[in-house]
Amino acid sequence: MEKNVRNTLRKIVIKCRKLLERSIGELLEGRYGVHSDGMMEDGEGLVHLLDDERGYRENIKVHIDHIRAGGFGAADAVEQLVREISFTHLNRLCAYKIMETRKFILETMGRGLNSKGYKFYLADHPDEERLWKAGKQYEAYVHYLADVGARLSEEIRVLFSPNDLANHIFPPQKVLEEVLELINNDQLRDIWDSDETIGWIYQYFTPKELRDKARKANPAPQNSYELAFLNQFYTPRYVVEFLTDNTLGRTWYEMRKGETALRERCEYMVIRPNEIFLVEGEESPMEDEEDKTKEELSQEELLKKEVYIPHRVKKDPRELKILDPACGSGHFLLYCFDLLLSIYEEAYFDRDLGPGLKRDFPTLADLKKAVPGLIMGRNLHGIDIDLRATQMTALALWLRAQRAYWESGIKDGNKPRITRANIVCAEPMPGEKRMLEEFTSRIKPKIIGKMVVHIFEKMKLAGEAGSLLKIEEEIKEAVVDAKERWLANPKTRQQTLFGGFVQGTEQAVLDFAGITDADFWEEAEARVLEGLQEYAEMASGGKGLAKKLFSDDAAQGFAFIDICRKRYDIVLMNPPFGHASKPSKEYIEMSYTRTKNDVYAAFVERGINQLFSRGKLGAITSRTGFFLKSFQKWREEILLQEVVPTVVADLGFGVLDTAMVETAAYCLEAK
Repeated sequence: MEKNVRNTLRKIVIKCRKLLERSIGELLEGRYGVHSDGMMEDGEGLVHLLDDERGYRENIKVHIDHIRAGGFGAADAVEQLVREISFTHLNRLCAYKIMETRKFILETMGRGLNSKGYKFYLADHPDEERLWKAGKQYEAYVHYLADVGARLSEEIRVLFSPNDLANHIFPPQKVLEEVLELINNDQLRDIWDSDETIGWIYQYFTPKELRDKARKANPAPQNSYELAFLNQFYTPRYVVEFLTDNTLGRTWYEMRKGETALRERCEYMVIRPNEIFLVEGEESPMEDEEDKTKEELSQEELLKKEVYIPHRVKKDPRELKILDPACGSGHFLLYCFDLLLSIYEEAYFDRDLGPGLKRDFPTLADLKKAVPGLIMGRNLHGIDIDLRATQMTALALWLRAQRAYWESGIKDGNKPRITRANIVCAEPMPGEKRMLEEFTSRIKPKIIGKMVVHIFEKMKLAGEAGSLLKIEEEIKEAVVDAKERWLANPKTRQQTLFGGFVQGTEQAVLDFAGITDADFWEEAEARVLEGLQEYAEMASGGKGLAKKLFSDDAAQGFAFIDICRKRYDIVLMNPPFGHASKPSKEYIEMSYTRTKNDVYAAFVERGINQLFSRGKLGAITSRTGFFLKSFQKWREEILLQEVVPTVVADLGFGVLDTAMVETAAYCLEAK
């Protein structure tokens, strides 16, 4: 995206943000009696509210109470709610603009209340058409936008959640029309078909002045919100490609011993002259004792020297796992998506991998139809501490999946729905203690309920530490203890955890003594998630919404745990740098003794520990780690012992947009 276009987009996003936040704040106070200091007026005095609006007011109170249960004060909770509603509206409106540009939906934004999609909606909904004829065109248009979002909610739930207050708290018509006019600015006409656009919108939502003010006030972020917006820097496409080409691209290249289209496609992949791929069991030939050391070889001699590449076992592409632990708006994952499309197709015709794929997908067309969903559900994983980031990443990947389907040339009208994306917001489990007690009292067996209580306690720092929270280690003891207590029961009792009681002689031969911790966790987690779904459906009205919010947040917490418990073939990141947030400082200093001096170094250490053997990590960070004495342990004990550096690019200033930091991009391979 050209700089002048980016500058226009920045100004427009900031204007939209201010318009939405001001109008939502005024709406909450003027219509619903919710003041910015957290005070809520007596509902009896709000005689102007319609019946539906009284229900919305109750929902507002439930949301504020839910935020406050996470440790926020009254005023901060209202501010957080206004911010959440505002950025959700902006994200949704931009999503509609992108979707109509790409022909995924009918025109919804381009001409506002005169858009083609809105007119078709009126024709199909007589009640809405009557509203329009009665002069309530805006009210019907709001219903139309809600209807579009509801149809998208199954596939992009994180952005179009049915429990989100943005479904009911809309800005006034004048404000929405101003926002639409800004989004439809002719200078932005060409950006809506670009995958980069979502990332720039995410970065520009928080104005530079706020970042400057926070940095000036204190070098250490006061909380996760400050940590998030202080590190919102767009990763340039060439950096994304450089790191991904030399991790995911290089991994597939080695599996195929160089016989892959990625050799030409991945223009930044480092391929050394005279590479020789070893076969399984073959060791690299011993160098002649009289050979010159690398330092003594001339450049010409180095280029001629044979390089032996250890054998890399092929892997079904469905089993390749990729993680971005600070995903922002998903730039790394989007490019990984592109490479995975090629990888799946090559694997289909691979002598070793093809048979397994062809059993499940008899034709290449069958595979192509399924691949977007496979990539979303099995390959790509992302974590961020900022809810906006997870909204934008989920949207960007869904849009990329839709494009992949249409570009595949399959026009049979049976486009598969994509309902799973492993993109999670790292946040604490819900803080409502009474609901936790009520919920865990219902879980059977009781040992699972006790385990859940322990997990809720250990997740308190998730929103601050994010991916650095070693939650899989924190809960390991609780899982082992629960499993041992379960195994101490009679065999008939043990069986009830795994799908019900089995009668007859079969029961006598069942023995769960060999069950692994991982198997026990998966079954116990399934029980908990099933229980959360039931709990969310227990009541109606405000209590029902409160339980839905509790259940949704708890399910999100378990999704975070699942991602942290996995191991990955590839970890890619543009992590935050500098000081840890104040609430997480003590935990990070205790858990990352070798890398506690800078968050980015801790992220690299954490990422390395999440890799499979010979997995690859790619990162762009400050270059300080390569020469400052305070990073000596990071260099000597981690980079030179636990991994093998494969490529390094010293990039210097001016890479991360407005970030005043010299950067380096590098790839590491786990031993």
